[in-house]
Amino acid sequence: MKSLILLFSTFCILHSSFSAPPNIVVIVADDLGYADVGFNPQHPKEIVTPNLDSLAKAGVICRQGYVTGHVCSPTRAGLMLGRYQQRLGLYTGGEAGSGVPMSEKLFPQYLKPAGYATGQFGKWHLGPDLAWSPALRGFDEVFGFLGRGAHDYFKLDDPNDPIYRGTEVVKETGYLTDRLGEETAAFITKHKAGPFFAYLAFNAVHAPLQAPEDEIAKFNTGNKDRDARLAMGKRMDDAIGHVMTALKNGGVWENTLLFFISDNGGPLAQSADNTPLRGGKHTDYEGGIRVPFLICWPSQLKPGEWQSPVSSLDILPTALAAAGDSAKAEATLDGINLLPLLKGEAAPASRDFFWCSGSDEGWWAVRSGDWKLVGEKGAISLLDLSKDVSEANDLAKQMPEKVAELTKLHDAWLAEMAKPVKAGEKRYDMAAKTAEKPKKKKKKVKE
Repeated sequence: MKSLILLFSTFCILHSSFSAPPNIVVIVADDLGYADVGFNPQHPKEIVTPNLDSLAKAGVICRQGYVTGHVCSPTRAGLMLGRYQQRLGLYTGGEAGSGVPMSEKLFPQYLKPAGYATGQFGKWHLGPDLAWSPALRGFDEVFGFLGRGAHDYFKLDDPNDPIYRGTEVVKETGYLTDRLGEETAAFITKHKAGPFFAYLAFNAVHAPLQAPEDEIAKFNTGNKDRDARLAMGKRMDDAIGHVMTALKNGGVWENTLLFFISDNGGPLAQSADNTPLRGGKHTDYEGGIRVPFLICWPSQLKPGEWQSPVSSLDILPTALAAAGDSAKAEATLDGINLLPLLKGEAAPASRDFFWCSGSDEGWWAVRSGDWKLVGEKGAISLLDLSKDVSEANDLAKQMPEKVAELTKLHDAWLAEMAKPVKAGEKRYDMAAKTAEKPKKKKKKVKE
């Protein structure tokens, strides 16, 4: 009889743990290089990211993970919306950083009806002041900063760039990356009865390149900026480890759906490494928009690698599908639920992906299947990513029909997007720019 009771109790515990909505954790690094993580096989020898590597071994590594912007705030806007940020006219960092309209429903607001406790920790960058605070956008608990893309890592009591808890300014001390990890871990411990949604939005490894001196001293590449960046990455990895420990100690690791991405590629001017990709931050080449991308749900997803392209836009619909019927989106989202694919319940279908930073910056791109077209003001490149991940071989002149096909595809997508909320047009127009140039006066020839 005692054996039957024990067996029944064990069944009930297992059934409740696996049928309960999962906790959801989204971790976003800032300006992290594609090769600046240990789970990239081509990482340089100096990389030290043991906790991220452990997370990668426990989850699914998405080798072709994309974000929707080549700078910080557009990607973060798209992530929170589950839709291309250009639908709201947010093409540049300045536009998205100036504020996502308060009428728009964001990630945590979809989860609240399903009973989720919600917390945001770190960089917001989707509105410059308290009127745009994440505390007013569905987050129950907030610890971080608002308007700027960067923040000093040591000066946490600067009245001109304050740290907020909720909507109140707080005076803090310590190293900012450490504090964000600690606050997120405390939130997890507090809400371990679940379900909870934690959005850990690092500003690491974004400039200023600052880390504790003893951490920097552990690296000796001969490049001071590189050493500081590596130390910042190591400290961020430590903070992620702190979060993982809180999940495991709280008994919620198995039923937590966790995503990790960078918001854009690493900036080459600040010694980031995006090997084997071309370019970096501020470009629509792979180095600017393909990022480290992990998905982990120990009780549901088998560890491994996923080779088909995925997008940061897929994070919200995947999370909502996992959360259940109470967390459905009313609007049509631009991403897809990845769970059937990652579980092997459905085969991947060909998808199209789009990028555009408006006429002032001039960058735009489209990927369809393995073909990618990149526009940089007046220049256009056609790339075959199945053979040329480093985008070294431009096929535009050899294949004008493919260029026309992909341009038409991007034109159709762009027609659905709103005009930029600030100055400029949706896309750089070479013909118009040429027409704007004043004609040079011919020199009079002396007779």
